[in-house]
Amino acid sequence: MALKTVVFRFMQQKKLVNYTPIILQCGKYHSNSEERQGFRKKLAIVLFGSVLVGKALGEDVIKSQNTSNIIEKPATKDSSEDGEGVIEAGAKKPGLPVYSAEEVSKHDSIDSFWVTYKHGVYDVTSFLPSHPGGEQILNAAGLSIEPFWNVYGMHKTKEIYTLLESYRIGNLRDEDVVDHSDDEMWVKEPVRDRRLIIKTAKPFNAEIPMKLQVEHFDTPNELFYVRQHMPVPEVEAETHTLRVNIAGRDNSVTFTLQDLAEFRQASVRAALMCAGNRRSEMNKVKPVKGLSWQGGAISNAVWSGVYLRDVLTHCGVDVENTQGKHIIFTGSDIDATGHNFSTSIPLHMAVDPSSRILLATHMNGSVLPPDHGYPLRVVVPGAPAVRSVKWLQSITIGYDESSSHWHKQDYRSFNPSKTWETADFATAPPVYSLPVTSAICDPADGETVKMKDGCIELRGYAYSGGGAKILRVDLSTDRGQSWVEAKCTTSDDAPPYHYSWALWTARLPAKRGEMELWVKATDSNFNTQPEKFDDIWNIRGILSNAYHKIKIQVD
Repeated sequence: MALKTVVFRFMQQKKLVNYTPIILQCGKYHSNSEERQGFRKKLAIVLFGSVLVGKALGEDVIKSQNTSNIIEKPATKDSSEDGEGVIEAGAKKPGLPVYSAEEVSKHDSIDSFWVTYKHGVYDVTSFLPSHPGGEQILNAAGLSIEPFWNVYGMHKTKEIYTLLESYRIGNLRDEDVVDHSDDEMWVKEPVRDRRLIIKTAKPFNAEIPMKLQVEHFDTPNELFYVRQHMPVPEVEAETHTLRVNIAGRDNSVTFTLQDLAEFRQASVRAALMCAGNRRSEMNKVKPVKGLSWQGGAISNAVWSGVYLRDVLTHCGVDVENTQGKHIIFTGSDIDATGHNFSTSIPLHMAVDPSSRILLATHMNGSVLPPDHGYPLRVVVPGAPAVRSVKWLQSITIGYDESSSHWHKQDYRSFNPSKTWETADFATAPPVYSLPVTSAICDPADGETVKMKDGCIELRGYAYSGGGAKILRVDLSTDRGQSWVEAKCTTSDDAPPYHYSWALWTARLPAKRGEMELWVKATDSNFNTQPEKFDDIWNIRGILSNAYHKIKIQVD
């Protein structure tokens, strides 16, 4: 994964990173003699063999090796012995090359894998196959291992410090050394695909590159965009339960995943889109608050599990009496104040006979990945993805909406004149559906495109919420004076139960020089995108669905 924690932390601290290429004369520090390589391999085998069986390695083993690259007598507190005689690694060591965090972050592959610890920079590429924690080490690619070691305390021994120092290649420059004392809650994050475009590292939010969006009708799980509000919780399918609470009853009903598997099985092909998708375009009209999503905060998948309605009727929920009632979904993810993530929807959405809302355990035929709610999530197709709560642990039915910040103070609709000072979140309507939208994914804005037989080829997506289907996608090369209809690929589901996106292609006549391309879509309710963002601007930058417009150079 390409989790650039260090880079984001620098940005948060308003530190500048020098992106100028650095040419380092590393000399002997990059060369690996046979003697040094042999020492590392033996030391790794012996040390981690002892870790795995839970035995400490005797100091005499270390002393018998060639320790020419190990800090014997520390010059700073970082490398001093504590009261138990443990030698700390990571002290600044004179005579070594100095690297910036940006330079270290570029070495984040299995072919060149660097990490830092305090002031130390280490090339641990050759150690990867020996790591007893398996691929967990991949989370630290190009970053500091200190937050991981704060959680996994077995690393903090003289023997492990000694092994680490044997991979020492340099010092991290002083301005890039970061205090990682508060990182413990983030180190067990899943390994992510390096192709994702990271928006924030903690919590992890990343969009799929737009050109990759149109490569598959159902987005591969590893490329499905990620929207988190908190750290990914550790949840085990074997012990996980779902609790259903009904207002006015003393007892709740609890289900294991095995219990849920007894219900009627179902699958729904549905796109999930963040309500803030394409926010970056609305931000150009006037600044808004929120993640600066381009067009990659939407992905499509086949979700499998059981219908929520079946579970609720089994629990005795009165499906005829829904007026004024809500259903609250609460996840297992917890913020620093101890509050679980939750949101809610009107109860009628869940118990309508035609409801396709799922309690999902699988995604594209595989068990839900950790980033997407393993082992259980709700999928509310056609609604903003925030309503599809991950790591679902409880459901509450009653007259109250969710009291969480994410429901009361977010994802609500305002007109363009509302400011943060005048907006009243309590009375603003919550967003439970999504408008029609579309985007050009290939080529990208600003790209140079070659003509083929006097034409250019374009690809993109279109989507509409609430069960509507895309009827048509139109493109213009002359700022709306004329339009050409694209060829669309959609699922077979009929509206109002159509929840997937459409992928489209078009071949347009072109001429050399700059071209401006516009795209708009029309759904089965005959709703069409607005032309400009000015009239739909809002303080949160959500529902950003005006025409998608890009400029390209035609060669």
